Amino acid sequence: MAKKPFFEDVLERGLFASRWLMAPFYIGLIAALGALMIVFFQELAHELPMLWTFDPVTHEYAMTADDAIMLALSLIDLSLAGNLVLIVIFSGYENFISKLDVGDHKDRPDWMGTVDFSGLKLKLVASIVAISGIALLKAFLDLGTTKEVTPAMERSLMWQVIVHITFVVSGVLLAFMDWLTGHQKS
Repeated sequence: MAKKPFFEDVLERGLFASRWLMAPFYIGLIAALGALMIVFFQELAHELPMLWTFDPVTHEYAMTADDAIMLALSLIDLSLAGNLVLIVIFSGYENFISKLDVGDHKDRPDWMGTVDFSGLKLKLVASIVAISGIALLKAFLDLGTTKEVTPAMERSLMWQVIVHITFVVSGVLLAFMDWLTGHQKS
């Protein structure tokens, strides 16, 4: 076997080592995950006191069933976003930088090390569709509590529906392309 030229060897080693330039991106995503957690608890701390606030004039609690649903949807939305960031951190690091050496830790998720770039894209799109669907549901619930629906509100809702449908169609097409590619390989 012939030895590679020195320059080619150095270039290939440099290219391979350049994968570590992605590490700061994943550290930044960890910071974003921390920010999502802080916003999660801020939302909870802001809304939970309304649960026990009683208005003696109307004889009603300040938090209605719709408000509780909106709170739950907001928290689910933040949770889904956090899960998405975690999936990108784990699978991106393992796919592009290095394997996570955590051994057979009992808490290691089953999907770790098995999500390739194609699977990551599908999980990403599925999470975006779920987050978009929750945002759309919140917008419809908000619309139900509004006394007067303005044309601007209708336009905003229409665009949210269009964007959501675009995400759904994109996700279906991406899944179909992956399915098609998988069938062509086998």
